[in-house]
Amino acid sequence: MKTRGRWCFLLLGLSAVLLSGCAAMNSYKKEGSLPLPGLKERVTVLRDEKGMAYIYAGSAEDALRALGFVEAQDRLFQMELTRLVAEGRFCELAGEKARALDVRMRTLGFLRNARKHTALLAESEKRFFQNYVDGINAYIETRKNTYPLEFKLAGIQPTPWTVADSLAIGYFMSWNSSANVRTEIIAQMLVEKLGEEKAREIFPLNINPDHETAHANLTPRPSETACGTRFLGDSLLAGLLEEQPLRMGSNNWVVGPGASPGGKPILANDPHLDPRLLPGPWYPCGLVTPEFRFVGVGIPGVPGLIIGRNNHIAVGVTNAYGDVQDLYVETVDPQNPGHYMEGESSLPFEILEETLKIRDKKAPGGFREEKIQVRLTHRGPVVSGVMKGLKTERVITLRWAPFETMGPELGLARVLGARSVAEIREILSQVNWISLNFVFADTEGNIGWHVSGKLPIRSRGDGTVPFAVRDGKDNWVGWIPFEKMPHAYNPKRGWIGTCNHYTVPRDYPHYFTSHVSPSYRYRRLVQLLDAAGAKSANDHWRYQRDATNLMAKVIAPIMAKALAAHEDTAEAARILSEWDCVDDPEKPGPALFQAIYRQFALAVFEDELGPKLARLMLGNWYFWQERLQQMVVEGTAAWFDDVRTKGVTETRDHLFHRAALAAFKELKAELGGNLAKWKWGKIHQMEFVSPIRRKGFGKGLMGAGSHPMGGSGETLYRGLYEFNKPYNPVIAASLRMVADLADPDKVLAILPGGVTARVFGPHTTDQTEPFMKGEKRYWWFSDKAIQAHCKHALVLDPR
Repeated sequence: MKTRGRWCFLLLGLSAVLLSGCAAMNSYKKEGSLPLPGLKERVTVLRDEKGMAYIYAGSAEDALRALGFVEAQDRLFQMELTRLVAEGRFCELAGEKARALDVRMRTLGFLRNARKHTALLAESEKRFFQNYVDGINAYIETRKNTYPLEFKLAGIQPTPWTVADSLAIGYFMSWNSSANVRTEIIAQMLVEKLGEEKAREIFPLNINPDHETAHANLTPRPSETACGTRFLGDSLLAGLLEEQPLRMGSNNWVVGPGASPGGKPILANDPHLDPRLLPGPWYPCGLVTPEFRFVGVGIPGVPGLIIGRNNHIAVGVTNAYGDVQDLYVETVDPQNPGHYMEGESSLPFEILEETLKIRDKKAPGGFREEKIQVRLTHRGPVVSGVMKGLKTERVITLRWAPFETMGPELGLARVLGARSVAEIREILSQVNWISLNFVFADTEGNIGWHVSGKLPIRSRGDGTVPFAVRDGKDNWVGWIPFEKMPHAYNPKRGWIGTCNHYTVPRDYPHYFTSHVSPSYRYRRLVQLLDAAGAKSANDHWRYQRDATNLMAKVIAPIMAKALAAHEDTAEAARILSEWDCVDDPEKPGPALFQAIYRQFALAVFEDELGPKLARLMLGNWYFWQERLQQMVVEGTAAWFDDVRTKGVTETRDHLFHRAALAAFKELKAELGGNLAKWKWGKIHQMEFVSPIRRKGFGKGLMGAGSHPMGGSGETLYRGLYEFNKPYNPVIAASLRMVADLADPDKVLAILPGGVTARVFGPHTTDQTEPFMKGEKRYWWFSDKAIQAHCKHALVLDPR
């Protein structure tokens, strides 16, 4: 045993030496001075104990150039990966297996439209972007010996950046916030399967708790041509559903001065993305100039900071899920297949040629080229035959509002120096390219919320897909005016919050969306913020990890009562009855509830929808959760009867019992036979991995391991798992921030990984453990606080 212990100690020592050596090989200069051509004056970069940079510059232009340089120091490989994906160039890294992805990205045309948008930018906006990319390029050109090690491991080299590259990433992020097509296609598939009347029984309930308005606001049309034959089948629609964007959620809220101990607003934001890929999607930084002082986060590869605070305001965002995309079934001219019909007119498809560069070790130079063609109508690109699994003879095009609403400003530049809620509101009127819930506050005590983006007004009233083009009339007949987008300012209740829920008021005159989050998170937020008394920044920090499950509070008692009637599920009934409906990772209650309710949902829908369609629908949580809860509470839905069993009429409670037995069988091998010893955190674990090694040998060495996690998809402490791949979370907070405008020195904030995207680096995973444990970390705001926590100082010299 002593010998074994010595060997273990020796191996640990060797590992430490190896990691230390690797970290030294993947570092960059943080002290002394470096040249940065194009600066007007010297810029000082101070880094704190987390490695976070605070850039002191004599002008906004110099600050942006330095931001590009410093961000490249920390995140260049991450930026390059995002750019390759957004621009349809991932084949350059991954070879043939990424071809289909690249074809889709080229077809959607983020870079193509970014180049178009670049030409439309106002000179001030173009300078804002250009200064930033000049900083990136200066790093690429002058610091080749300090490129992230990941470039060598991946076998690629960074290339110069343009303004269009940054805009393309912005469009890519905006696309990933657009999710209505999935909901609308599922609705259409249900109509195809069940008929409209039966399908409507399980359409989503989109509930605004502030108005207690429930909308089943989908109006699918039977998929028929003028001749009465179906033009879309299940396989076509299912293929569209396989085209899943990155999923985005979030919580944000702001409280006015009356509920703040310091007498000024407090703003909290925890954007929900997939945080598992280290070091996380957000880049934190401080910018200090004579014009503004802003500390916050932005998207690597895009200039500016979108979440955070300055001396006057604080701002946070969530996904608003405004419906900005439609699919169209085009009619090809039977006399000329190179044309499409627009009523009586025959118009030519626009044909674009794109060249893919595909990594291929057999090809000369290690790469081969392939020419592809992209077809477009005036609505948008042809996506049939391009989207994964979509095989049809029909020509389907996709229309996306941001490509039709390009303006001279994006709004990113002016947020940094905004001085009031009124100014933020005016800035947001220019943010046409993405639909987000912005909440904001100023030091005068004003608070606000406004949805950004341009949403079409549709002549048929909603965005049900697909839309068959039969004449020359445009079904998009205008845009919802900015002042009519959902918003609130200084409400009487003293706070404003959004949790991706249905925010549209009862009398809203326009169709806004059919895809929103169930109301559970927002209802819990109401309970917390409507409670009497002032709430400190620490209270709001605690609320972000609140794991109370309001869906379980409604359903678990009904579930427990059903299970108590059977001896083989009596123990589960006891545990659920005693559970406080807090999704604690150390408790058996949440594991039992989630597993049984998941099996219950399958039992309710599989018999009538079939396994494939049932799982496609259930894989979209937002589509069915509120509706199924309503059915459970009412208890008499015909959907509870299993139509496959002849002569037997199953009830809700029968299905709960069946689901419990299935859940026991599913989890017994992993959690054991003693239900009381089950732990939610044993099956609900967040695993953090490096983009270099996501699977296989070395994954643990380069990543940050698996961590038991509380919460669920229904709690403010978000830990959403994929329904069809339970139970490890894939969507959770990618940042936690609480900004108290009464605090002159700091902002509560933490990331799931760290500041840098350099494998083995000291600040790539140093925030993971405290992030998972709920510990506090800070962004420093005042000069005094920044200087007190400064660990490194670097001067960027224009010479």
